[in-house]
Amino acid sequence: MAKRIVITGAAGLVGQNLVARLVETPGLSLVGIDKHPANTAILRRLHPGIEVIEADLSRPGPWEAAFAGADAVVVNQAQIGGLDRAEYIANNVAATERVLEAMVRAGVPYMVGISSSVVNSRAQDLYVETKTLQEKLYLGSGIPCAILRPTLMFGWFDRKHLGWLRRFMDRTPVFPIPGRGDYLRQPLYADDFCAVIESCLMQGHGGTHDISGLETITYGDLIRMIHRIVKPRARIVNIPYSAFWALLWLYAKFDRNPPFTVKQLEALVIPETFPVTDWPAQFRVTPTRLEAALRRTFTDPRYRDVVLEF
Repeated sequence: MAKRIVITGAAGLVGQNLVARLVETPGLSLVGIDKHPANTAILRRLHPGIEVIEADLSRPGPWEAAFAGADAVVVNQAQIGGLDRAEYIANNVAATERVLEAMVRAGVPYMVGISSSVVNSRAQDLYVETKTLQEKLYLGSGIPCAILRPTLMFGWFDRKHLGWLRRFMDRTPVFPIPGRGDYLRQPLYADDFCAVIESCLMQGHGGTHDISGLETITYGDLIRMIHRIVKPRARIVNIPYSAFWALLWLYAKFDRNPPFTVKQLEALVIPETFPVTDWPAQFRVTPTRLEAALRRTFTDPRYRDVVLEF
């Protein structure tokens, strides 16, 4: 059982949810590392009892000393959105290389490498390319590890994806769905995924695992489910895919880090699903039903109003 755990990307969606879960474990020492100043400040404010380091892991620095004495590391930093290739390379590849090097020097005996279901996707974009490279780095490190491939996640602290879409519903009278919205999704509740990570940390699981959402739902039905739960001002309308694509393209001309890009839209409409394994039994996790997870995400008062920055 791990006693000192270092979490990279600790101020993002998975990191914040994982810290919120692990901080309640007696005798556990947590170190969170993240480069985003505002989100790191949120992590410090929410959990003053843990060690938080603000650092860019793609560059050498004092942060490397944090791995000394660690029983396990959750390698979790990632560039998920944006248009700059250099940012994807820095966060998903270069930072992973430096973290793994620091772990080897410190003799860290175990890690959980957060990969993504996109390594099995037909989509072609910077995220797919660099997450695939990142997984190869995990496998080539020689460090005993579990590699987890989650599908699209949602939960507390979600600044992109469903969290952004939910907030957009409050800011606009009309919420557009591209085309018929009949693209199948397998949304995964972040707290369920963090329960899998916790199981790995406590039991030392190995291997590569597809952690897919157990309930398949169309994108349109997912948006309507969120709409029923939060009851926003927006009215849902379907618009042609080409018009939606053009709106995203235009938005990106004014925002260098848009929350949703044309590449993500193109990936959204690919008719594919990802492997579903019996991960609840394997990791002894009780999965949360989709509607209950969405309701907890958007209505539970503990963290529902904590929004991370882009």
